[in-house]
Amino acid sequence: MDDLTPVGAVCGPDGCDDTASAETLNPQAATGTRIDIVSDAICPWCYIGKRQLERALVTLGGEGLAFSIHWNPFQLNPDMAKEGVDRAQYRAWKFGSAEKAAALDARIVDAAAQVGLEFHPERIRRTPNTIDAHRLIWFAGQHGVQDATMEAVFRAYFIDAQDIGQHSVLADCAAMAGMDRDEVIAFLASDLADKEMRAADQAAREAGVSGVPSFFLDGYGLFSGAMPADAMANAFRQGNKVLRERAAG
Repeated sequence: MDDLTPVGAVCGPDGCDDTASAETLNPQAATGTRIDIVSDAICPWCYIGKRQLERALVTLGGEGLAFSIHWNPFQLNPDMAKEGVDRAQYRAWKFGSAEKAAALDARIVDAAAQVGLEFHPERIRRTPNTIDAHRLIWFAGQHGVQDATMEAVFRAYFIDAQDIGQHSVLADCAAMAGMDRDEVIAFLASDLADKEMRAADQAAREAGVSGVPSFFLDGYGLFSGAMPADAMANAFRQGNKVLRERAAG
């Protein structure tokens, strides 16, 4: 596919910074309409990128282009303890000092405000293990409410400062999206989809994903990062055109 790798803000295992690249993730039949987003529930740029994507889709919809959205797992902290850790201490260690961590948070808060999101990182007490959040997002996909559940999980963490490593919090998010809370609690208490989510995380890494959010169209990597909506719209517009031309032979 033609190279489409614009610059955006992205989170990787060592923190949030600018740009990364993606290759190929489970190529689909070429229709140019399936968008796969590789993300983590604790990646602020993934939530910001979601807002930018929503704006881009409105623009593309006005041009008669419609896309389906699918969320895929990536763990920024794959070795995180199941119970999570104290966020302030962890980020001070990860970024070298509490001051540097706070400066990074301030940059993210400003970027979030520009897309209408009011982040409150100072209220967040724990950095969670996100494997159960990824399991929930997958389960929500089986019920047709994946995007709404992803929105609820992002909001719970970044705006409401809740511990999304807790099953009760995740179940509340699912209920907000229209799922049966008791069914979700039972699902989370099992180990269903645990291995699959870890395998999908590994598949994303093998496809070249080193930072999130990363965006794919019919399995082909377009770009990584929370780019402005107009740049996103242009990337998907071009990608759709290339794939449709390829399909036409």
